[in-house]
Amino acid sequence: MTAKIIDGKQIAEEMKAEFREQVAKLKKKGVTPGLAVILVGDDPASQSYVTSKERDCEEVGIYSDDNRLPAETTQKELIALIEEKNKDPKIHGILVQLPLPKHLNESEVLLAINPDKDVDGFHPINTGKMVSGEKAFLPCTPHGIVQLLIRNKVTIEGADVVIVGRSNLVGKPLANMLIQKKPNANATVTVCHTHTKNLAAHTKRADILVAAVGRVNTITADMVKDGVVVIDVGVNRIDDSSKKSGYRLVGDVDFDAVKEKASLITPVPGGVGPMTRTMLLYNTIEAAKAFVGR
Repeated sequence: MTAKIIDGKQIAEEMKAEFREQVAKLKKKGVTPGLAVILVGDDPASQSYVTSKERDCEEVGIYSDDNRLPAETTQKELIALIEEKNKDPKIHGILVQLPLPKHLNESEVLLAINPDKDVDGFHPINTGKMVSGEKAFLPCTPHGIVQLLIRNKVTIEGADVVIVGRSNLVGKPLANMLIQKKPNANATVTVCHTHTKNLAAHTKRADILVAAVGRVNTITADMVKDGVVVIDVGVNRIDDSSKKSGYRLVGDVDFDAVKEKASLITPVPGGVGPMTRTMLLYNTIEAAKAFVGR
């Protein structure tokens, strides 16, 4: 058996086509979905990521409000900008690019965002709603993972799902989404981490295995059963002299070996990554729909 590759780029493009239609309908009602992106400092990775997000917005017709602030921006100045965007009727979503410079209080910054504009899904109110199963903005990476499963017709209900990783960005929210008593959930979820004893004993029984720890070859072929669906969230750099950059990106899964046992598997890059930005667009459009009462 050789796994079918889950093409995150293709699914992202299909979803963007759907978004363009939704944005066109909103514009007919006099509303253009607006996303304010706030970047503090000059971290190259963050700059590149924000630029990609802004390009995505342009592709589907979302208004992108670019706010790039110097690294020495104070907490007061950043909060003031967020409050300004909270009041701006042209802005339906606010994204503060993380990580922030060390002198800024991340928790306080996220708390300042209006929960109705929290398109990253990080505000405690949206987190609480997610846990209790209420409608809320869901964090983009785990929501993107769910969409990958749905659009590849993977049966989630009743599945044994093992998530390796317990971060606030992926592991915890994904576990909460998949255990909900609702469609495209109802799974039995096990969350593993760096202190889990005998990790392979858990991963071997997974129908759906999600690797999100940020460590190369955390999941090897002897740790999975035949037919497993593998979602690799990890992004790791390894040396590669054949590349101009001197490195290449790999996930947390030993891809070449595991794909010979899996039924479906995501590549790195090109799997989960494109879906993270796509779900940000989804949340922004949903916020605009709520603004006009759908």
